Amino acid sequence: MTQRGRVTRPTGPSGRPRRSDGPRGADRGGAPRSDLNARKARLREVIEPVVTAAGYDLEDLSVSRAGRRHVVRVIVDADGGINLDAVADISRAVSAALDAAEEAGGDIVAGEYQLEVSSPGVDRPLTLPRHWRRNAGRLVKVTVRGPEGDRQVTGRIAAADDERVALETDAGRAEHPYAELGPGRVQVEFHRLDEVSDEDFGDDTDIDDDEDLEDEER
Repeated sequence: MTQRGRVTRPTGPSGRPRRSDGPRGADRGGAPRSDLNARKARLREVIEPVVTAAGYDLEDLSVSRAGRRHVVRVIVDADGGINLDAVADISRAVSAALDAAEEAGGDIVAGEYQLEVSSPGVDRPLTLPRHWRRNAGRLVKVTVRGPEGDRQVTGRIAAADDERVALETDAGRAEHPYAELGPGRVQVEFHRLDEVSDEDFGDDTDIDDDEDLEDEER
């Protein structure tokens, strides 16, 4: 069974969010989207090599505002899934890399920020060959494009490689090149709930100190 989870880590050597001072304070009023995109690109340059070196794929990276601070969300995955211990290890490695990058080259994210590292939940769309491969055996719904128009297909992933996926449907087995498919959506099968971990539904397990965060905000 694939285990999944999320680790939330305040940044900074003391385990608390970074305080902004000097030029950082200018970001408190809300950064333009172009600035957020630039920060996201800088973050990817730092984070992706760390995730790759650990043997995982960086599935998504986002930067958003949450009150006075930014939230940096990192989603990682691997063949066979990723458990909470591995997520925690990656979180520590990414946090250390961000600290080193800031010390070497200045602000990566202006002002306070909080790092969240997680694995994908079942609600994340299947858009790449590895997504389909890692969900082999699961029931999915997908739009199939064809000369007569688009149609919705629900089937079980029988096999997937770098070029196509084979789906078992009520009408039998059919293979589809990825170019014909829209994003796949995993369907929750209630008779198989005992095979699905809580984290697959996005039931996150945080390991930060909420009281420390509240004290810092005061």
